[in-house]
Amino acid sequence: MNQFILQQEKSRELELFPHIREFALDRNNSVHLDSFAVGVSDDLRIYYVVDGKFELMINHHKCTLYPGDIALVLPGWEIGGVNGVLDIGTLFRMHIQIDRTPSDPWMTIGEWSGLSQRERLDVVKVLSDNKICVLKIKEASDMLCEISAEILSQDIGHLTRVNHLIDSLLILIARQAMRQSDQPSDFSHAFVQLEQTLRQNPAHQWTVEEMAALFGLGTTAFTEKVRSLTGFSPLNYLINIRISEAMKLLQRPESNLTSVALETGFYSSQHFSTTFKKLTGYTPGEFRKRNMAVTGSF
Repeated sequence: MNQFILQQEKSRELELFPHIREFALDRNNSVHLDSFAVGVSDDLRIYYVVDGKFELMINHHKCTLYPGDIALVLPGWEIGGVNGVLDIGTLFRMHIQIDRTPSDPWMTIGEWSGLSQRERLDVVKVLSDNKICVLKIKEASDMLCEISAEILSQDIGHLTRVNHLIDSLLILIARQAMRQSDQPSDFSHAFVQLEQTLRQNPAHQWTVEEMAALFGLGTTAFTEKVRSLTGFSPLNYLINIRISEAMKLLQRPESNLTSVALETGFYSSQHFSTTFKKLTGYTPGEFRKRNMAVTGSF
């Protein structure tokens, strides 16, 4: 599916859907400064990762999303990219307006919904009580693709169909939130420890065999699990971590490009610069200048 951005009052496709404030499929091929600054959400927001890895700040917590993950952001919560940037990858995002009344100042699902009043209250209660920012719901991909197809096609009955799909998506999220709070740790949780290990020593020349050994897995099984979880091969995932750490080091005025390259595991400043520009759209020097201009530090 091609990239699209639909916004209320700007996109005719949303004229019949006042409760959908924004709906988009973002394909991001490079990192740009201030592309996703942290701000407060006025709506219920849903982010679904199709491919890539996204690091988000949600309600003051750092959350990492992989393919098949949904981030749920409630009204009043802060949301944005870590370091203010949107990471490389593809994700759906939907902003749904939530109604408030004097008798119910928190939030209620609007009359567009086909759910009964009791069901709306139940879904809202689960969502508002949910303390898990990231949920693993691969089935949401088909729903979001179908919602976008219905909205963009404007075919007969699309209004009813879209609202029904949004109801179904909210039910799916609420059910998964209840289940996931009681689930034991799995590979994805253990994978967080691997990422911390890689970030602590990015200069080490990690091999797939070494990383797999930390899980007691063979390279083939490990590679399949990493690709399924992140959308990247283990070595490409490692490169993304190195670039992420390099971005932090480049914010230090006293560091030079060669030392940053070596500290983050690149064998030369040229290799570092080439890889950095490929993944971020900037050379390391350009990134540093733009960051200093934004922060005002020289």
